Amino acid sequence: MDSRRMCPHCRAFITTKDRVCPYCNEKVGPRAVDRSDEGSVLGGLIPHARFVTVIILVINFGLYVATTIYSSKAGGQIASNIDMQTLVFFGAKVPPGLLRRLMLGNQWWRLVTAGFLHGGLMHILMNSWSFMSLGPLVEEVFGASRMLVIYFCSTVSGYYLSYMMSNSVSIGASAAIFGLIGAMIAISIKEPARFGHMRRTFVGWALFGVIYIFGNLFGMRIDNYAHFGGLAGGFAIAYLAGTPRIVASWSEKLWQISAGACIAITAASFLNMYLWFNRFNQ
Repeated sequence: MDSRRMCPHCRAFITTKDRVCPYCNEKVGPRAVDRSDEGSVLGGLIPHARFVTVIILVINFGLYVATTIYSSKAGGQIASNIDMQTLVFFGAKVPPGLLRRLMLGNQWWRLVTAGFLHGGLMHILMNSWSFMSLGPLVEEVFGASRMLVIYFCSTVSGYYLSYMMSNSVSIGASAAIFGLIGAMIAISIKEPARFGHMRRTFVGWALFGVIYIFGNLFGMRIDNYAHFGGLAGGFAIAYLAGTPRIVASWSEKLWQISAGACIAITAASFLNMYLWFNRFNQ
């Protein structure tokens, strides 16, 4: 394999091992072809799977198992339909009126934890299928750091809009999934030369969400506000973020710090949920 490459600054030929150009002394990053495989799971042994996507799926299924076990002990329908009380205990989004009636106070962390909970087997399987279709692509296009920020902000924006506009208890990863759709629409507009051909596909995915509006007419409990809030949040963050730069820069470090902050806030949210859960069940 040819070990030569071109410095992106001075255009001189250097080797793939160089991290500082010997001609212009500027830092250079790994090649785009090398960067594209950084997030693959087990070196690509699992097709289309990437690290952040798999970790989120593991958390979702872990919480699904925990809520199923707790619900079964409380007399709920095992796996197929987790009872509402269990979901509230584990961090579902609760509307302001119910928070006041239950005297629960300010529980901001529910805007985060709600996005990792699911109400039944079909719910988590459908969301997981959608996420596995979108997550690896978004992670490949935006990189792990931006992917984490997009996912987190889509979840929060989706459930915040739901909190403000809806009077129902709400859960599910669909707010973040719609955020990923919004992210791909945003990048197809911002970088049409590279991603413009994808726009029609993801606009179609977004329009498919309109079908969910009519789902409520047939007895399906669907939180459209969470979907639209997530779509808007994902679009905004992705349009601001753009795609990763090949050369390390302050902007890349900023996105890494932002991703770390999102992880820390998510961990703090689940810690708050755990502490509240223990107090409430004493």
